[in-house]
Amino acid sequence: MPNAVRFILARLTLLFAATGLMASFGQTVSGDERLKGIACRSVHLGYAQKDPCTQFANEVVVRSSAPGSYFMVCGWDKGYFGIQELADGKKLILFSVWDSEQNDPGAVEEDRRVRLLYKDPAVRVGRFGGEGTGGQSFFDFDWQLDTSYRFAVAVRPDGKRSEYSGFFYHPDDHAWRHLITFSTVTGGNDSLKGLYTFVEDFRRNRESTKQRREALFGPAWSRSGDQAWKPLLDARFTADANPVENIRAEAIGERLMLATGGDAAIGPVALRGMLNSEPSKSIPEDLPLPTFSNDKE
Repeated sequence: MPNAVRFILARLTLLFAATGLMASFGQTVSGDERLKGIACRSVHLGYAQKDPCTQFANEVVVRSSAPGSYFMVCGWDKGYFGIQELADGKKLILFSVWDSEQNDPGAVEEDRRVRLLYKDPAVRVGRFGGEGTGGQSFFDFDWQLDTSYRFAVAVRPDGKRSEYSGFFYHPDDHAWRHLITFSTVTGGNDSLKGLYTFVEDFRRNRESTKQRREALFGPAWSRSGDQAWKPLLDARFTADANPVENIRAEAIGERLMLATGGDAAIGPVALRGMLNSEPSKSIPEDLPLPTFSNDKE
């Protein structure tokens, strides 16, 4: 299957998962069953989003990882943001936004491409292809197991484009760090849609299927403008077309767990079932995000 087609199908799967449409489409829109025995099955949580929002914040605690893992924490219909362990064991933070069209990187007209508006000095940026096209950014960060990390995404319209900013709460600084702002052509979208998370094995070398990848997500929050933060408590458990069954999802207190590969096994929540986390006791005092004031400096 061509990479471009595989990407579009996979992206549809994630969007349907996030919006609850997966139950209607089953798994027929997804990736490629030939991944059986080659890669761990990709597993997702699509949050039940009751109101439009301009900001989405979430946390992750990785319990077990392996080379070639992506723990995506804040995803929406135009991009995704999370942490990776590369094939060589290096760890980093990845934030990506898609072009308005999914073509070869060189075929997208300049005025239709993702634009860089701001980046932290330590962030590297570039373009990607092979699975759609767009802008991507990398921030080297040696994240650790069993440690909570917090991420947030914010959007604001800019004419026919939308600006998407990624923030990371740096544990050393005890403060939010504005890593990146990209803009892409959307027609002026002013909200984040299809909020979701996932765990993915991108090494896909057969041996990777024997290694468990597991993470806790949440508490998750959303808000519009400067309104009060609202908890995202409910999410649907979905997966790609890889037919293997060593996957798992369950609610653990105020967090939701996803696992795939190795000794993972279907637990109390069946595929396409809903998970319900407990409400957080309080909104963290430092949850409000930095402003967009330095986006274009």
